[in-house]
Amino acid sequence: MEQPVKKVVIVGGGFAGINLIKHLSKDSRFHITLVDKNNYSFFPPLLYQVATAFIEPSNISYPFRRLFQKKTNLRFHMGSLLKVNPEQNTIETDTGVVAYDYLVLAVGTESNYFGMERVKANSLPMKSIDDALNLRNHLLLNMEEAVHTDDLKEKEKHLNIVICGGGPTGVELAGMLAELGRNIALKEYPEIKDLRSHLYLIDAGKSLLGPMSEKSQNEATRVLKKLGVHVINNTAVKDYHDDIVVLSDGRTIPTKVLIWASGVTGREIPGLPTAAIGRGRRVLVDEANKAQGSQNIFAIGDICLQTTDTNFPGGHPQLAQVAIQQGTKLAKNLIRAADNKPMEAFAYRDKGSMAIISKYKAVCDIPPKGFFKGFPAWLVWLFIHIIPLIGFRNKVKLAFSWFWSFITNDPTLRLIIRPRKQDVH
Repeated sequence: MEQPVKKVVIVGGGFAGINLIKHLSKDSRFHITLVDKNNYSFFPPLLYQVATAFIEPSNISYPFRRLFQKKTNLRFHMGSLLKVNPEQNTIETDTGVVAYDYLVLAVGTESNYFGMERVKANSLPMKSIDDALNLRNHLLLNMEEAVHTDDLKEKEKHLNIVICGGGPTGVELAGMLAELGRNIALKEYPEIKDLRSHLYLIDAGKSLLGPMSEKSQNEATRVLKKLGVHVINNTAVKDYHDDIVVLSDGRTIPTKVLIWASGVTGREIPGLPTAAIGRGRRVLVDEANKAQGSQNIFAIGDICLQTTDTNFPGGHPQLAQVAIQQGTKLAKNLIRAADNKPMEAFAYRDKGSMAIISKYKAVCDIPPKGFFKGFPAWLVWLFIHIIPLIGFRNKVKLAFSWFWSFITNDPTLRLIIRPRKQDVH
């Protein structure tokens, strides 16, 4: 007797969701619906290069419907998750209700402002394509404002850039902005006589790149300081108002730009029982990524907290590789369940971590104690970041954009494009 087709609803088209779809869609016993508030997948590790006008958004994004064209058991539902109804096996979105046999939550995280409402209201996050484009416009507009003013204090506010968070995103962003200031600002903004470093990288930890090796941490600090970045460790941002960043040691920095890259928290999922939510608002799951107290709801990627992996008893790091591997494993487990076989436990295989610091400068940690830096690490970083991109055209466009921009030191994407409100008469 033929099995009924199982309806699998996946909320979130990031690394975890896309890798689950990639493997599960090969099995016709499943009908898959992807729910996402955007109509495209994008590559978060390169958002900062969009924000600094180094690459185009289209280099790192791809429409879901284009991706699903040749898949008869795949559908896309554009909408934001509002609520999960476990008793009815449905989810509510702002564009309709979707029924499921299996629900997979892969919604990722959002910025954590640690209760600082003024920081949340006034700082610039970098979690989406929209955020990156908004930041790009903000940075470019500030340079134009700095050109127009003769007030030295106002000019300093427009030129100063404060980045909160010394993880890979903060380090990569600081390095890219420092390179742009050194290679481009002098040529394009001759009106600004004083272009000494106005970049501040603030981190509450004792060193940059906290999860990486001490060698990587030291190299990142050395390169950034050489580029003129003010690296401030063991210090937190406590407030941001009236164009003033207030630090935990009492110091203040006047600036129109506070970029928030410090900490994340899980996205809220109304409808799940409180007992299923753990530290950092992450969904508690068992060894097969099944949500606590449920038989048909799963969570993968950054949103889940799994403590059954003996090598990571406190939960896995919120990294792309974890999400990719969990998506792949859950696809195999759902297929095993359809074959009446027990699901297998997930175990994360740590392949290492890397961060680019500036042009031709990067660091790479390889378990258990491998480390390399400089140009070889930079080449590996380029290679690794092209492979996961969806679509051959994306890979070619990105490779060409990188090659041309690195050779010329002069990318041409510094366009201020923003919607304008029409005058009300």
